Amino acid sequence: MPSILHINASPRYGNSDSLGLAHHFIEAVQAAASETYELETLNLFDDGALPTFGRVAASAKMAIFTGQEQTPEEIAAWDAARNVFEQFAAADAYVFNIPMWNSGVPYALKQWIDIVTQPGWTFGFHPEQGYSGLMQGKQAVAIHTSGVYAPGVPAVFGSDFSSTYFADWLNFVGIQDAMHVRFAPTVLNADIDGTRRLVEGELSDAALLFAGKLNAGRGLELVSD
Repeated sequence: MPSILHINASPRYGNSDSLGLAHHFIEAVQAAASETYELETLNLFDDGALPTFGRVAASAKMAIFTGQEQTPEEIAAWDAARNVFEQFAAADAYVFNIPMWNSGVPYALKQWIDIVTQPGWTFGFHPEQGYSGLMQGKQAVAIHTSGVYAPGVPAVFGSDFSSTYFADWLNFVGIQDAMHVRFAPTVLNADIDGTRRLVEGELSDAALLFAGKLNAGRGLELVSD
């Protein structure tokens, strides 16, 4: 059964534009799918959603790289991080809703990225060929929202290091089949309902392609290094 992992990077739930659009997209995928699929949602801002990756986890990581034995505390920290990665790796496709925070991604999303982005998990490295993404054969849709910033606005209205960073990360881990949809601005917008309808239409069209790939069984294999 194909599986979709929905990563919700907003803490606003019912008040979140990005989450509302993600739900619209997922419902459209469900309507277009010729078979059932498994959907799992990770709400990054829920209490306990992510383990801490601090001193102990960093020591556990370095112990592996240097061939040292891990302490029991380090083993537990590394296992907790590995569980987050395995949830990510198990899915065939991804839906991300990402509100812009201070020109970048929300800190909880950055924490999740830093947990799963480990050598041998999501990327490999060769001293002559450089980095290679290991999450090949997957597809993703990222929904980006911002309150004031929008493409083409003067610099005094903000900058976008959010969608550019996230697109680069997807490519880094090997997810090259990715679509980015933007709803902006959500505050300085004279026709916010009209803009939302346009974005919903774009997402409905994207859902047909997304579901078609799931139905065809694309993206079911994780590359290992």
